[in-house]
Amino acid sequence: MEPMEEKNSENDSSMKHMHDRDDGGTMTGDHGGQPMPEKAGQEHREGAMREMPMEHDAHRHEMQGMNHESMAGMAMPMGGEHAAHVDHTGHEQMFRRRFWVSLILSIPALLYSQGLQSLLGFHMPAFPGSTWISPFFSLVVFLYGGVPFIQMAIPEIRNRKPGMMTLISLAISVAFVYSAATLFIPQTMDFFWELVTLIDIMLLGHWLEMRSIRQASGALDALAKLMPDMAEKIAADGSITPVRTMELVKGDLLLVRPGASIPADGEIVDGTSAVNEAMISGESKPVEKAKGARVIGGSINGSGSLRVRVTATGDESALAGIMRLVKQAQESKSNTQVLADRAAGWLFYIALGVAVITAIAWTIAVGFNVQVIERVATVLVIACPHALGLAIPLVVSITTGMGAANGILIRDRLALEKARLIDIVVFDKTGTLTEGRFGVVGIATDGAISDADALALAASVESDSEHTIAQGILRSAKERGVNLPQAVDFKAIEGRGAQAEIDGQPVYVGGPRLLETLNLSLPEALTKFERESNSKGQSVVHLVRAGQAVASLALADVIRPESKAAIQSLHEMGVRVAMLTGDSQAVAKAVAGELGIDTFFAEVLPENKDQKIIELQKQGHIVAMVGDGVNDAPALTRADVGIAIGSGTDVAVESAGIILVKNNPQDVVRTLRLSKASYRKMNQNLGWAAGYNVVAIPLAAGVLAPVGFLLSPAVGALLMSISTIIVAINAQLLRLQRLDG
Repeated sequence: MEPMEEKNSENDSSMKHMHDRDDGGTMTGDHGGQPMPEKAGQEHREGAMREMPMEHDAHRHEMQGMNHESMAGMAMPMGGEHAAHVDHTGHEQMFRRRFWVSLILSIPALLYSQGLQSLLGFHMPAFPGSTWISPFFSLVVFLYGGVPFIQMAIPEIRNRKPGMMTLISLAISVAFVYSAATLFIPQTMDFFWELVTLIDIMLLGHWLEMRSIRQASGALDALAKLMPDMAEKIAADGSITPVRTMELVKGDLLLVRPGASIPADGEIVDGTSAVNEAMISGESKPVEKAKGARVIGGSINGSGSLRVRVTATGDESALAGIMRLVKQAQESKSNTQVLADRAAGWLFYIALGVAVITAIAWTIAVGFNVQVIERVATVLVIACPHALGLAIPLVVSITTGMGAANGILIRDRLALEKARLIDIVVFDKTGTLTEGRFGVVGIATDGAISDADALALAASVESDSEHTIAQGILRSAKERGVNLPQAVDFKAIEGRGAQAEIDGQPVYVGGPRLLETLNLSLPEALTKFERESNSKGQSVVHLVRAGQAVASLALADVIRPESKAAIQSLHEMGVRVAMLTGDSQAVAKAVAGELGIDTFFAEVLPENKDQKIIELQKQGHIVAMVGDGVNDAPALTRADVGIAIGSGTDVAVESAGIILVKNNPQDVVRTLRLSKASYRKMNQNLGWAAGYNVVAIPLAAGVLAPVGFLLSPAVGALLMSISTIIVAINAQLLRLQRLDG
């Protein structure tokens, strides 16, 4: 827990310094507001950059069995173990090409099919050999468009896990063998037109499916395109040389021109600009950057020219970490996906059983003829679990892309799935609900000076001080846009405060000991203000001018402006909110009261935070923990759902299942909404896919034959493809879900 200890030691040091100065008030616990130690941040970044095992998705298994000839034109080689991201573009192109070629070749097979001619009542011109047109073109369609499905079924059979490919292969094989047999059996009707139609529709369904998955995976592809191919490297003599981005190493100095993409993670050593990080953090407003600020590779520089020192490249960069997390989420399986996979396996045995019963029943009823084969083939076609296989992966892919676009990185699919069940969210206070830095939270005056003037005078006196309190006053003055008068002859008064001369008058800023030194007492209004502020655990400093205390300023860890809205939204969703902090009871009570938090735990040591999570879980709650991932790591791991809230490059947090790129508590609300919407779409798709099979398989078997209703294999294939398209469209509708309410 070295990062935790490092952070705490810094906080303790800063608090000791504050007490030594005696700026008033008592602040305890982990609220020093210091930046995350570089060592700790680097450890977490390196942690997420390690390779993580990827699960094979259903379509990867399907495609493994195909050889290179059958997969001509694909973008990636098949066969063997491979954990990389699947390039669905190659699959899509292959199925599209085979569909159009097979469709064209099917036309003569359909026109010269005796069965179709009899069904539709038309006749094609006969000539020597014309009876072989339909069988010949059907054979070509079967070999070109149908054999790939058989090849994809081989791994399923070999692994004793029959599924969709096995069902398709069985259906088209039965259709082909029987149709070929009719050529030599008198008084039988060929099956060729239904065979080619079945293959065409299967190819069309797979083409549409691959296109949908490829489009849904666009978020990852978009991330990959953010990094520029070239960078401008500044040599020791100041010369600028274009180099390939992949050749950059830590320590290189780069020139980033206005409007250019930043080639690597780094630190600005010269220049100022507004950098667009929307593609990384989801923050639409450009972020102002100056010397010393960190920049993320892939973000877009604004109107200023920057010189950037490279701090991370390749797999160590923030963009690489984000891509790895997105990829892992796209290829991982949730509980719902596992259920869908099992259902597809069960469906094979159900379909096979129904097909056998259908064959026996129809043979008994009408004898063994082409009608029996039609019934069996139709059952097998209807049972193909295309919709079932697409129902979950497509929703997962879209959800992951939506999350990444909103700065929500899903490291663990199970975590997002469980987030919909959360009934209490526990926030760490410092750096999560608050900004982790001091700021002015209240001002009182004696009536002779305005609040703005009091803040301006105090900030002017403190302008040369590096003290935490002084920096808080200066920052607040800057944020409020007050103009600072000129201060001269600055002096630090050890353990008491500071003084400077403004407009020829001595002005002092300090705590109670400063008043003792100057032998001054506070007016009643300021005394009351100090008492109320101290009861909240806030630090109070006083402004002394012309020998009188004219104003008092209360300082505390600044609450994020988004925190109150986030907690209100959680309450509207029926979710309770708790807060964990090492601060005193007074500080915790004040923050909880201001934000409307239901319950809080104060004076909690970092190593004991996970015990509070356990307490809530024992009460029957499903708990989400939101923290910065450093001293909150045990609690994040212990919670049912760990949500790490970080900023910029600090997105690699091993202890959390969900990572929020921005320091915005409202993203917790968006995460819960995304979880609920995603799960709802999964259930809708599973319901449609399973319900379709429950209704369609009995119809295919011929249960309504007594009333004259029969499904042909071609119509069954068409219905199956329509169900797949409906599932795909329904999943795409998830994109319309608003995560902001």
